[in-house]
Amino acid sequence: MKNITNGVWVTMITPFTKDSKIDYSAVEALVEWYISKNVDGIFAVCQSSEMFFLSFEERFELAKFVIETVNKRVEVIVSGNTHDDADVQIKEARAFAELEPEAIVFLTNRLDIDKTLKGMPEETALGVYECPYPSKRLLTDSEIEYLVKSGRFVFLKDTSCDAEIMRRRAKMALGTPFKVYNANAATLYETLKFGYNGYCGVMGNFHPDLYAWLYWNLNDARAERVANFLSMMSVIECREYPLCAKYYLSLFEGLGINKLCRSRPDSHGPALAHELKALCEISRELREFIA
Repeated sequence: MKNITNGVWVTMITPFTKDSKIDYSAVEALVEWYISKNVDGIFAVCQSSEMFFLSFEERFELAKFVIETVNKRVEVIVSGNTHDDADVQIKEARAFAELEPEAIVFLTNRLDIDKTLKGMPEETALGVYECPYPSKRLLTDSEIEYLVKSGRFVFLKDTSCDAEIMRRRAKMALGTPFKVYNANAATLYETLKFGYNGYCGVMGNFHPDLYAWLYWNLNDARAERVANFLSMMSVIECREYPLCAKYYLSLFEGLGINKLCRSRPDSHGPALAHELKALCEISRELREFIA
């Protein structure tokens, strides 16, 4: 069974052209930006990618393009798991598996564990994501134990936002290939301290290098202060994400990404640009602090 890397896994967004097609030139630039910012892995075709608003053909081609562009410089996992019917899920997931990502990730709000285990090739590593759309379903402790004991699952994106739940999960995963990644910045520092394997969240689209520094320098005297700032800055994700991430990357990272989204209208007010500028400035000051 694969042993996927610890650290920071960014939830990749999908740039679109003005006529709402996938902008592969911008996707390529975004991949290069992620890698330059020290991410350890890319979670492609996930909720941040607006996968529920992509056709199967678009999801497949996007996954293929990302994997080929990355070219094994970092690890890539893929979801694309949007269909309600378990049989269709398996059929589509098997197609994604042929692209050879590090793992295929299924959503807990539409997961049939036994059918997934039977339907997916044994050599394919599996993951799970407690996706909040269209509704969040947290795994129970007994389900986590079942996934761990199966030996087939290697990844959990945890969205419980509950340190006590995560403490139990860390104990269940200890010493196994099953790795747990926190999506919540507010609880990240505490959960890394008791054994979570890294961060997998939307703020990787703003300043992934700061999360990478936190993970790899957890015992540094400055780490808790950095974590506190990251926690407060993460509230920006409530401001029309993923539009706000695309807007930030366009305004302050020079990526030229169109802020158009399929998942939401462009209805923000002028204050958003000021909020993003403040986030950029605080990020810069943090980089100076840890230099």
